[in-house]
Amino acid sequence: MKKNCLFCQKKQDPSYKETKVLSGFLSERGKIIGRSKTELCQKHQKRLAKAIKQARHLAMLPFVVKP
Repeated sequence: MKKNCLFCQKKQDPSYKETKVLSGFLSERGKIIGRSKTELCQKHQKRLAKAIKQARHLAMLPFVVKP
């Protein structure tokens, strides 16, 4: 069964500047959600993780979210 990647449908790559989009792929504790739940392709999941890590480094996203 073919998965429908959100970024493939939009024909764009995840960017560290779009924090609202990136925060949708984080759990309530601030962890990056895996491919099985996000339904992204391998290429975009890797780019998403890199963009989230870059946004965290630039203090656009938190490293840890307290409950």
